[in-house]
Amino acid sequence: MNTYNELMELHTILESDRLLLRPFSLEDAADVYLFASDELVTKYLTWPALKEPSEALEVIKNYYMSKTGIFAIALKSETKCIGCIDLRLFNDHDKASFGFVLNRHYWNKNYMTEALNLILDLSFSKLNLNRVDATHYVGNEGSGRVMQKCGMQYEGTGMQEVKIRGSYFDVVHYAILKEQWLNQKQE
Repeated sequence: MNTYNELMELHTILESDRLLLRPFSLEDAADVYLFASDELVTKYLTWPALKEPSEALEVIKNYYMSKTGIFAIALKSETKCIGCIDLRLFNDHDKASFGFVLNRHYWNKNYMTEALNLILDLSFSKLNLNRVDATHYVGNEGSGRVMQKCGMQYEGTGMQEVKIRGSYFDVVHYAILKEQWLNQKQE
């Protein structure tokens, strides 16, 4: 039987009508810098906004290209990288979590919902996971709306659960089970 990581290697490109989720390349550096240097975009991330374009190359080489399950979100119409979504597998529990970031010029256009649906389909249809969960910080309700649109259920809020860059944040938890995903696909 294939392990989850082996299965991930078979599914490095995911496609929808408007998007291509694909591995990052060094040619994405300028696009990555556009979203990763934006203070508004990085406000709720664990890493600070990039200050120099050269940092985007380092992020791509040392993080985006070095781990399984990290996808560039590319617009098919422009062949432009507009963000990142990653799937973090927990093999022992048949589950995964994810995180995402999107260039703010593409917010409120359902691109992230489209990308997350591809990730959930991969998780349940190809990887045969039981559960996918994620969090967002209070104040970043747009991320929660994306999760809700994809059928994820609110599970609770952890008060001041994390400390990022000197500030405590309440963390909102969402999850979806394979059974729920399959049921909503049939509707």
